[in-house]
Amino acid sequence: MRLFAAVLPPDSATAELAAAVSALKELPGADGLRWTGRDGWHLTLAFMAEADAAAAADLAGRLERAAHATAPFPLALRGGGRFGDRALWAGATGDVPALRRLASRADAAAREAGITMEDHRAYRPHLTVARGRGERDLGPYAEALDGFAGTAWTVRELTLVRSYLPRDGVPGARPRYEAVGRWVLGGGVRGPGAAG
Repeated sequence: MRLFAAVLPPDSATAELAAAVSALKELPGADGLRWTGRDGWHLTLAFMAEADAAAAADLAGRLERAAHATAPFPLALRGGGRFGDRALWAGATGDVPALRRLASRADAAAREAGITMEDHRAYRPHLTVARGRGERDLGPYAEALDGFAGTAWTVRELTLVRSYLPRDGVPGARPRYEAVGRWVLGGGVRGPGAAG
């Protein structure tokens, strides 16, 4: 199974961002981008390659400890940027050092569970709102999103998410995400269906 650790913004934060993204969709050429769905918006902490059930069970215990070691912290979605012309994203502000520590702990938890990880690189908090195919300049979209400033919220949990890739050949299909574990920061456990 494909897994990643993430922070899921609350509905209030994604609603604010959705309003800003709606305006971006009115810009010339926007119909040529693949816009991500609000139901899948997240701040990835650590992306894992395929993991079997045993490794996932070990990972869950390690993520629980990582969450327990991290106090809740304030965060807000703010600004925008791009990774070349491949991805358009909203950034984060607030206690970004705490977010980076949580990402580092999630990455370490996965590695200690024996799960293959992406190449290690500096963590850059972002929430992907659209993907390009490298043929459209995402600069104007990033500039338009740069002034976005969302309302702060308190990050209170770490979520383990399972990713289901879309089937090939289905136009407009997007990945589907399922929360398979939630751990309250500072201690505690929630089941997959628990609210944030």
